[in-house]
Amino acid sequence: MEPNIVILAGGISSRMKQQASASSTLDASLRKDAQEKSKAMIGVGDDSRPFLDYLLYNMERAGYEDVVIVVGERDDSIRRRYEGDEGEHLSRSMKISYAVQKIPAGRTKPLGTADALLEALEANPGWKGRKLTVCNSDNLYSITSLRLLRMDSHDNAMIDYDRSALIFNQERITQFAVIKKDARGFLQDIIEKPSEDDITLATDSSGRIGVSMNFFRFSYDAIYPFLVSIPLHPVRQEKELPLAVKMMVERYPGSMFTIPLSEHVPDLTTQSDILEVRSYLAKEFK
Repeated sequence: MEPNIVILAGGISSRMKQQASASSTLDASLRKDAQEKSKAMIGVGDDSRPFLDYLLYNMERAGYEDVVIVVGERDDSIRRRYEGDEGEHLSRSMKISYAVQKIPAGRTKPLGTADALLEALEANPGWKGRKLTVCNSDNLYSITSLRLLRMDSHDNAMIDYDRSALIFNQERITQFAVIKKDARGFLQDIIEKPSEDDITLATDSSGRIGVSMNFFRFSYDAIYPFLVSIPLHPVRQEKELPLAVKMMVERYPGSMFTIPLSEHVPDLTTQSDILEVRSYLAKEFK
């Protein structure tokens, strides 16, 4: 029930920047945003309002009050938007603070989403013994889903999205991580880049396939040790939050509850998403 939330916005948006530089479908201002800013700050809304405005709007209406945004050390566009006079368009019922995810020496990008969450928790030691929600900055999670996580009574929980409700092309949908649960609805595994066999194993008795959109509720004390001890992914060389979750449920079976939900989640990962997200916002936020 605690109104704490972390937004992971410290990545360098490399795929977005690479695609935007060659795009002919975007107007000049959107192309400039996509090349220079965090994905969350691309001006996809009316009057070039950034994507993150809409996510914060939903968070406020879902009852969140203490927001920590993990930002990159090379991009201050988020701070400029929400600090001082620039942030006056937001409700004062939400307190926004920041944790900076640095790029280690010898690397060209940060260490990944688990490292980003670790930075947020270490910047907020007052959250020890409490619970917090964690989400991406480039997905527009609904008020319903945000409220479901905030109000859930389990120490750890995640939204279990019905894959059939996601409005993406089939090739993209098949790449989403699928989740395996036990008969009580507790997480057993998160399978990234699933094979057909993996998808079959993750399909429940009703034919439903659940996927993860990196949207979790954690007990600070439960997840923290795994954020500290998580190894680098052998290929991507990043510390990824889903692996930390898998480590936790392997060590403590029945520690992560899954909340089923059937709805679309707008996603701003690549250049091709920008116009689709813009169209969605124009319809939903009139």
